[in-house]
Amino acid sequence: MPFWDLQRQLGIDMDRWMLRQSVPQPYGKAGACHAFEREWVECGHGLGQTRARRECQPEYEDFMECMHRTKLAARLRTILEQRDKMIKEGKYTLPDYHKGKEEPRP
Repeated sequence: MPFWDLQRQLGIDMDRWMLRQSVPQPYGKAGACHAFEREWVECGHGLGQTRARRECQPEYEDFMECMHRTKLAARLRTILEQRDKMIKEGKYTLPDYHKGKEEPRP
């Protein structure tokens, strides 16, 4: 069969973009979010698309958080805003090593 696995032979990746962690990884190790992706796929397997969206929402949210880190970025933004607010109020001062005033190293 000359067209067997033609995409791999030509180096084209047309349909694997849907499951990013499922593509072959360097050194044969699983991707960082592979476990979350696997839970999401296993949860939705055999269900219809509408039912899977409703029942597998926690798994999908965990997978998206692992991939994009949006909740982590929002949390860090909130922490930095709180720090800036405390600095303006005079309740917190930055350590010297954050101001660039640390002692020079030999």
